[in-house]
Amino acid sequence: MSTVDLDAKIPNNVNLKDDKRLQRALETWLPGYQEWWADMGPSDFNTADVYLRTAVGVGKGGWAHFDYVKMPDYRWGIFLADPSGDQKIHFGDHAGDPVWSEVPGEMRGRLRRLIVTQADTEPASVEQQRMLGHTAPSLYDMRSLFQVNVEEGRHLWAMVYLLHSFFGSDGRDEAEALLQRRSGDPDSPRILQAFNNPIDSWMDFFCFTAFTDRDGKYQLAALAESGFDPLARTTQFMLTEEAYHLQTGENGVGRIIHRTAELLKAGKDPRAEGAIPMEIIQKFINFWSSASFDLFGGEDSTNASESFATGLKGRYREGDGIYSDPKALDQFYKLDIPDGDKMRTTEVPLRRAMNALLLDAYHTDCTRIAQRWQRDVEKFEIGANITLPCTKFNRRQGVYSEARFTPEGELISEAEWQKRHTDWLPTEADRAYVRSCMIKVHEPGKIANWIAPPARGVDDKPFEFEYVKLS
Repeated sequence: MSTVDLDAKIPNNVNLKDDKRLQRALETWLPGYQEWWADMGPSDFNTADVYLRTAVGVGKGGWAHFDYVKMPDYRWGIFLADPSGDQKIHFGDHAGDPVWSEVPGEMRGRLRRLIVTQADTEPASVEQQRMLGHTAPSLYDMRSLFQVNVEEGRHLWAMVYLLHSFFGSDGRDEAEALLQRRSGDPDSPRILQAFNNPIDSWMDFFCFTAFTDRDGKYQLAALAESGFDPLARTTQFMLTEEAYHLQTGENGVGRIIHRTAELLKAGKDPRAEGAIPMEIIQKFINFWSSASFDLFGGEDSTNASESFATGLKGRYREGDGIYSDPKALDQFYKLDIPDGDKMRTTEVPLRRAMNALLLDAYHTDCTRIAQRWQRDVEKFEIGANITLPCTKFNRRQGVYSEARFTPEGELISEAEWQKRHTDWLPTEADRAYVRSCMIKVHEPGKIANWIAPPARGVDDKPFEFEYVKLS
């Protein structure tokens, strides 16, 4: 078990005090991070006392401590999971070789790009969500938002540690650039488009954490298999914190659906009650899930093939031994692609289909969530349906980006898409209506009418607990 230094200026379990050069570099980066948080973190709530969990260890039990914290005083730190007993690479051309503690020279550029792309998503989501505290439907939900925000900030620290530790001046420059880009900025946007989309309602936030953060789970899980041991152990611990973010989204969307179903069962019009109609909920699900599909990249990708072959990024749960061939040689993936006004099936080498495999696992997971929401709806016997669109729908990346599909996966013409896409995706009128529902409720034990209360509180506290002290 590694030793966690909680008293250091930057809490860590990487023996930072023994590397004075690295310690000075990260402490020099700290003021810029604090300035970024003040400018782009949750707006106007830095003096509030928030009941937050803070990482205090990396063991499976008791790794987090709960207490009231002002967000600027949160103890962001650098935590790597402890080494596993099996320190071997599980996949690719180096399967069976010992893991690397240093960056192999020939992989330096590719590995840096993987780390920077993942790192860029962490501050981006904080920037997207910075105004939501003003319209929080309850103090419980406000606290959930702020917990997600501070942990995304800690995940940024984890990635910056890797950049500073292993990539020299290039890594330091990349770390500085992470604080300069801004979500949605026309001149200096975040790297991935989903992290430039505005999040101006809690419907957006819950869909984002349900779908886009879930993409993060699968990307982190693939990186947690990496032959580069510091990256694997960093992302393994990030997954520990990420689980709450996904739970926040899955339960949040479910609570919105539940409240609307309650109103419909009672014979009430959700719009008259300031709640969100089922058809608008479905449109937001369609939008955020399809935007998240794009984050996996192209289904047929030489970059993905090379990352797998070199041992940098594996398949989901690669180390569990569930794949028949850890090298993925002489295997193929069947891919349906558009060919004019028809679809045809082609085969691509399995290594080039690593993004598609990861997306398949993700889509199966999201389907499970949608089915859970639908089971709740069916209890009310109101005839409504909640579904997940297929991975071909509304794509901007990959083999489906130049064609148009219905949510069910039917290939349609551009003219048909223009006629029907507003039936499937939020219009500005839909978004404006949802924003009109976002009326703040900042009193303990109370909640907005458009969302059901949670089934349970945080850290065994009741819903009525004062999760955020605003005065």
